[in-house]
Amino acid sequence: MVKYFCCPGLLKCCWDQACIAYWQRYPNPYSNHVLTEDIIFREVTPGNCLHSRRLMTKTSRAPRWMERYLPKHMASLAYVVEDSIVDPQKRTLTTMTWNISHARLLSVEERCVYGINPENNNWTEIKREAWISSNVYGLSRGIQEFGLARFKASVTKTMKGFEYVLAKMQGETPSRTLAETASERARETALAAKEKAKDIASQAQKKQYV
Repeated sequence: MVKYFCCPGLLKCCWDQACIAYWQRYPNPYSNHVLTEDIIFREVTPGNCLHSRRLMTKTSRAPRWMERYLPKHMASLAYVVEDSIVDPQKRTLTTMTWNISHARLLSVEERCVYGINPENNNWTEIKREAWISSNVYGLSRGIQEFGLARFKASVTKTMKGFEYVLAKMQGETPSRTLAETASERARETALAAKEKAKDIASQAQKKQYV
């Protein structure tokens, strides 16, 4: 049994900019898990399409219950292959991504099509599909649920990374990263707690002298 997931996406930029951002999206603050990216081959087809294949190395920390099924040196790394076709006539960028590490344990195949939004020619729409499967007898359903949850989380980071790169391309100040926002909130919380502690201490001292 294979789990299927589909979700639309929207980039508020033209298709040309989306294609450029796609090739420049690493590194960004939301892609710290991407360690390396290497082009295996690239060619222009007779139909004038650009076909590329890349190999990427990513950190992929497995949950503890899954680590027992993985070699120790592979429990935190994953190798992913990405095929892409840029069709300048149809104005589409189609990508197909799949993992070659731990594929029997958990296989995730993703297909994305970036095209011009029919309602606004200056925007780019994304059709994202994923197929998640596992061949581990008796545990496949749980592993697939884990894979789906992780995939959904990665989609959010991917879109934020795209927006970050696009903002830099357009000369804008990128929105703050999750880490920066979390750090600021932590400081605010700590400051509020400190002030509250001072108030409590002050009230306690007043009571002692009453």
